[in-house]
Amino acid sequence: MPRSKRDKKISLTKTDKKGVGMKQHIIEDIQSCCNKYDNIFLFSVENMRNSKLKEVRTEWKDSRFFFGKNRVMQVGLKNFVSTEDASTIKTLNELTDRLTGQCGLLFTNRNRMEVLEWFDNYSEVDFARSGFIATETVVLPQGPLPEFSHAMEPHLRTALGMPTKLEKGIVTLYKEMLVCKEGQILTPEQAKILKLIGKAMAEFRLNIECCWTKEKGFEVIKETTVTKKASKVKAPKKKKEKKKNAKKAESMESVVESDDGEEEQMDQDEEMDQDDSD
Repeated sequence: MPRSKRDKKISLTKTDKKGVGMKQHIIEDIQSCCNKYDNIFLFSVENMRNSKLKEVRTEWKDSRFFFGKNRVMQVGLKNFVSTEDASTIKTLNELTDRLTGQCGLLFTNRNRMEVLEWFDNYSEVDFARSGFIATETVVLPQGPLPEFSHAMEPHLRTALGMPTKLEKGIVTLYKEMLVCKEGQILTPEQAKILKLIGKAMAEFRLNIECCWTKEKGFEVIKETTVTKKASKVKAPKKKKEKKKNAKKAESMESVVESDDGEEEQMDQDEEMDQDDSD
């Protein structure tokens, strides 16, 4: 059934869209940072956590992080490139072309060795989310679970599927439970159970992929391969409509032929009746 052109989606949220003004503000900030800072580092993120990224921003107060839409950051860098000489244009374009996937930009005046050393040593452990691949096998033995209050028992049993019961007001596993296997993709329920028992598997890291400096230009730090998802090829609608119309035409022709046959038979019957009467 075709979509109605009169139907309009209405959002009930009171939050206003950031729009073009916000994007233009980011582009201008990137251009000013290109003039203010000597070094630009492109980094990728493993197991993104906003709270951890805020801690990194606090640690690097003398620098500037940009973590937004890649297209907007590319426009900001290209606008700065248009005002520079040919050598700068070539090297900065190489960095701009690598803005793919979940990545960000770091503008800083700290030297290259200090930046690489800090990011190589930085990592924060956090709880895994659904879709994460388990790094180890976790098994809960049969017995009491004193870390859970008695009020949580129905939620553990019904929502998370844990084999629990209350014994003298204490949440107890009446049989051994396999939470997850190593290499298995975690479900939302498994991720919640791991968080409740305090088992952290994910590691938040920032990996420096490449950098650009005013002295040496562009330099690759770590090679990465970007895999793109294959897009599904949809059959054109026109062909489907033609097939449907052809089928309808055939069915209509068959109906017309059957109607013509019935009319001829009725005419023959009428002629026979007239002959009999004569």
